[in-house]
Amino acid sequence: MTADLSPLTDVAEAWKKMGERFGELKTNYEKHVQAVLDNGNWQGVAHGVQQQKASATAFEYGAAKAEALAIASLLTDAHTELTRLQKAVKDLVHDAEEKKFRVDNSGNADYIGYDMLSEQERYTLKHAPDYPQLLADARKKAQGWTDDIAKAVKAVNDTDESVKRALARATSDVSLDGTGFGGFNANAVGDLATAGKPEPNPGMKTSGWVAEGDASASGPDVGSSVTGPDTGAGKLREAEKHADLGRATAEGSIANGPLKLSGGAEAYAGAKGSAAWLITTEGVQGQTGLLVGGEASAKGRADAGPVGIYARAETMAGAAADVNTGAGVDGVQAGAEAFAGVKGSVTQGADIGGIGAGVTAEGWLGPGAEAGLGFGKDSNGVWHLRPRLGVSPGVGGGVAFEFSVDPGRVTDTAGDLADGLGKGVNAIGDGIGSVGSVF
Repeated sequence: MTADLSPLTDVAEAWKKMGERFGELKTNYEKHVQAVLDNGNWQGVAHGVQQQKASATAFEYGAAKAEALAIASLLTDAHTELTRLQKAVKDLVHDAEEKKFRVDNSGNADYIGYDMLSEQERYTLKHAPDYPQLLADARKKAQGWTDDIAKAVKAVNDTDESVKRALARATSDVSLDGTGFGGFNANAVGDLATAGKPEPNPGMKTSGWVAEGDASASGPDVGSSVTGPDTGAGKLREAEKHADLGRATAEGSIANGPLKLSGGAEAYAGAKGSAAWLITTEGVQGQTGLLVGGEASAKGRADAGPVGIYARAETMAGAAADVNTGAGVDGVQAGAEAFAGVKGSVTQGADIGGIGAGVTAEGWLGPGAEAGLGFGKDSNGVWHLRPRLGVSPGVGGGVAFEFSVDPGRVTDTAGDLADGLGKGVNAIGDGIGSVGSVF
């Protein structure tokens, strides 16, 4: 009711000017840097690398222009819509007050017309035969005003949430163009009605298929945290520090009856380190880790009833070191790794009825070594056994195996088999009965 929305127009104009300025910078950079160094006098590998980086820089100037102009447009739309909806709330309150209804700060209306009568008029009214009906009508009308005001306020809030979604999307670069994740958003949409739409219903069905998905992106970001000791939770100490250049994740699935396809991808660039030592009623665990560089992974899985196949691909460039050990009711694990360079791995496996096996092959370019053994239960209740070993003086690799048992799926499969066997026995019995009836 009292918010001053006029600054939105000033801010929108500032974003518009900034977008136009980025366009000028793009033109100047292409003319006075990129073109000058590509006039034919400079040749070789270094020239090729420089031009590749210059093209990415020029692209980001253009992307910055697109993002800034989109934000300017969104803020202009926000001012128009929020001003209109705010006026609608004020007009409703004014109309209610004109008809002798009082509206409190929470938007609740109450009829006060009878309070404005003289003492004699109130006495006559209270002794009128239709007084109870008049009071009931007044309460009903008051509730009607309250409901209308609540709807008008909800419309303001819905638009506010729409603006929030649109601005978040406009400033999130989740494409690999330009300098990749975390740059400026060349695809930013400046139309509030389009960019502010809610995410589609994850349970939406199309021709029997049910799809679900989620994605996120963030960065740059710098932070750290230290917690513990917490004697109640059994936590001695946990510390973490990170300097993220960018992070992006996406996952989704589509299912139709017993057939389900699922997958996900994740990428990270920056530096992060952590150390933790925990003692709980579930066991003990210690872990330290360090990564400087970038890593990315993708995974996919296909299930058809009790049969499933899966695959993963991972890559890392930079330096990493990890040490972890733990023991508890959910299993044991121990391992260590140190590596600097580039490495990639591919995993393939399958499972039937909840029992599975897979193998991972890694290729390493750079010095490193790792060894480990893990046996335990994950957050989904699946038990895993994972031995691994790898070494590389310069060029080398590693190999790992994984075996899994999903008690829930094993039970379901056994139940299905028992159910199928029962139906088969019943069918044989029916057949014998039919033969007996013939004789």
